[in-house]
Amino acid sequence: MPVAAAPVRVAILGGSGYAGGEFLRLALAHPDLRVTQVTSERHAGWPVSAVHPNLRAQTDLRFVAAAELEPADVIVSALPHGALAGRVAEVEALAPRVVDLSADFRLHDPVRFERAYGAPHPRPDLLGRFVYALPERNRAALTGANRIAGAGCIATAATLALAPLVDAGAITRRDVVVEAKVGSSAAGAAAGAASHHPERMGVVRTYAPTGHRHTSEIEQSLRGALQIHLTATAVERVRGILVTAHVWLHDGSSDRDVRAAFDDAYTDEPFVRLVTARSGIHRVPDPKILDGTNWCDIGWALDRDSGRVVVMAAIDNLVKGTAGHALQSLNIALGLDERSGLGFGGLHP
Repeated sequence: MPVAAAPVRVAILGGSGYAGGEFLRLALAHPDLRVTQVTSERHAGWPVSAVHPNLRAQTDLRFVAAAELEPADVIVSALPHGALAGRVAEVEALAPRVVDLSADFRLHDPVRFERAYGAPHPRPDLLGRFVYALPERNRAALTGANRIAGAGCIATAATLALAPLVDAGAITRRDVVVEAKVGSSAAGAAAGAASHHPERMGVVRTYAPTGHRHTSEIEQSLRGALQIHLTATAVERVRGILVTAHVWLHDGSSDRDVRAAFDDAYTDEPFVRLVTARSGIHRVPDPKILDGTNWCDIGWALDRDSGRVVVMAAIDNLVKGTAGHALQSLNIALGLDERSGLGFGGLHP
């Protein structure tokens, strides 16, 4: 596989929030990337470490205003939702590759977008032109991609939980109930507001019993095979998402059939782990041990009497749910090892 020339110059547009700061953390440790600029209108002139104290002594970069943005090989946009759509031409004039961490270009259908976000898309001609950043579903399309749209955090976990059973034709009922427990850094996603900026986290709703915007993403990623009924609830954590999905399988389905579907889908995936222990305290996926990692842990339990299987998927919403899968996708687009810069294994206890 061809390897991109190093270093790849990366600029981050809107780097003072959670998403931009997390991508910056990962990119600074990436052997083939060099972060050249990070923008923030509010913090222009400040050291990056004044906003992201975890990056002390790791970079001497200072925030610059967006007007000072210079050409780069890649621009990663971590602007609030709705901000990039009107600036695509301006941004693409500065870099041949654009990675968007917002929801602006995740959906391909303008009707679906308007239904999910309550307003027409400002650039419907660009919908479908960005590759959805879920490598486990879109690896071929991501290869060489110049426009990448980061997936939603809840959508990432839910899609990875359900896709193997969908692809295996194992599900007998089209209606599927999905419940997501999310930490405060994803509380905007829980409310459907999708804010990645810490100064806004205290004002968003933290509960979405129905009508969650990520529902459309999940259904799109599953090729319309299921109708998703999604509820999101905020819990007392900062990071992390635990998705629990309830699906019904064909009569006679066994645990071995479920295991085969997940093995077929994920045996060769570098960032999906199957949690199959049937005893002990770690027999179900747990977001706590995934903080800072790009892993998605998936487990399940089958009720043979009813044919219902409960699938659980855990991720760190800021890494595998935002910056991590975006970096993994960028690695694929650049022809790099997709694991590069994503090797942190988590902490326990």
